[in-house]
Amino acid sequence: MYKVDSASKMVFFAPKERSESGAPSELEILNQFQALPGLAKIERSFGAKTPPNFCSESVRNEINLNLEDATMKESASELISKRIAELGDWRGETLGIMRKLIREADPDVVEEWKWMGTPVWSHDGIICTGESYQKVVKLTFAKGAALNDPTGLFNSSLDGNVRRAIDIHEGETVDEATFKALILQAIALNRSKKVKS
Repeated sequence: MYKVDSASKMVFFAPKERSESGAPSELEILNQFQALPGLAKIERSFGAKTPPNFCSESVRNEINLNLEDATMKESASELISKRIAELGDWRGETLGIMRKLIREADPDVVEEWKWMGTPVWSHDGIICTGESYQKVVKLTFAKGAALNDPTGLFNSSLDGNVRRAIDIHEGETVDEATFKALILQAIALNRSKKVKS
């Protein structure tokens, strides 16, 4: 069917005979994605961060597991460090600073690498994610709408009922003490939800 080469992180799909109906099988369609180099290319080719919707659930699940195995060679912290280095500009510097503040606020924070390329910081649940775009570094708090933000640190995703985000543009800074307090507040909220459940 297909295999993931962990060393090169390339996915290879093997051709399969057409189904009895004469219509292309899902694996024949997948064959067009042969030798996809790197996880970023896989995301672009699939048009999403999951295998194509035209695949059956069992095939999608198996592909996801294989892709996860390919990335397990590196820890989440290593992958986040690599992302920061690869950005190589103000975005990498900003993401590195915010990561440092998160770790200072909570030395026990867990770093994760989810959705095939998103840095995530967790403690008894997700605290926030760190995404980098062309003009902004975005820190999205999973339960931000429930957090007290008297200084207005949240400046994005303000209309939702659950998440809130901090958008940081080139040249901008975030008040360190206020940000750390927000991190600790998010952890306390995660813990309270965990106790209730």
